[in-house]
Amino acid sequence: MAKTIFITGAGSGLGRGASIGLAKKGHHVIATTELTSQKTDLLREAREYNLDMDVFKLDITNERDRAEIEKYDFDVFVANAAINERGPLGEVPMDRFRTIFEVNVFSTLETVQAAARKFVDKGKGKIVFMSSMAGIMAAPYGGPYAATKHAVEAMASSLQKELEGFGVQVATINPGPFATGFNDRAAEEQWKWFDEDKNFTKKADLKEKEKGLENQFDPEEMIEKMVEVIPADHHPYRTAYPQKTEEQMKETEQKRWDMKI
Repeated sequence: MAKTIFITGAGSGLGRGASIGLAKKGHHVIATTELTSQKTDLLREAREYNLDMDVFKLDITNERDRAEIEKYDFDVFVANAAINERGPLGEVPMDRFRTIFEVNVFSTLETVQAAARKFVDKGKGKIVFMSSMAGIMAAPYGGPYAATKHAVEAMASSLQKELEGFGVQVATINPGPFATGFNDRAAEEQWKWFDEDKNFTKKADLKEKEKGLENQFDPEEMIEKMVEVIPADHHPYRTAYPQKTEEQMKETEQKRWDMKI
């Protein structure tokens, strides 16, 4: 059954791929982008494939942009918009730490609240949080992003119980590392403020961790999984993908229980 699906952060990466993929499956997609230039490019592709899509700019940190959510009716809301930030937590500039929380946590929750009000009024609907393997795991120098996704996991878990009685479903999707450029941009950004003459973290350690970016997965596989899960009426509360990522997440949780200091 075709559904109307609202997706934030559809201007690039997995959000864009899922928007196109869902529309190709016959769903009506309301795809929003942070930037007008992204909107223009996504509209071009939607017209090229003759897809049933509404596309408009929605910077989730902008109150006027967020107000646009109220104008639409939809069955599923996908809170996908996010930014990434890398760096040692003992030294990351607090303005950068606050900014990633502003986008990934505070503004994300404001968009979800708008969707929740609509769904509670209708007595049905589904909210999907795009979380991450970082919602469960926290690797060295990935702390800023992981902190926000841990918060997303807590919000999703609380909302799942709070909205269940109103007929509203809540779920998370937790991708592993996919080669969309999202992780690479975060790695580049830390060098704008890191100074090995001033910071105590060793540059060599940061560079060593960046080598993990060389082994990212093909995003098309994740997009296919999102296209399958997002419109589905029934599926697991948490969708971690690929299987290797799910196993890593479970192992990491167990290690924290067993770990001693």
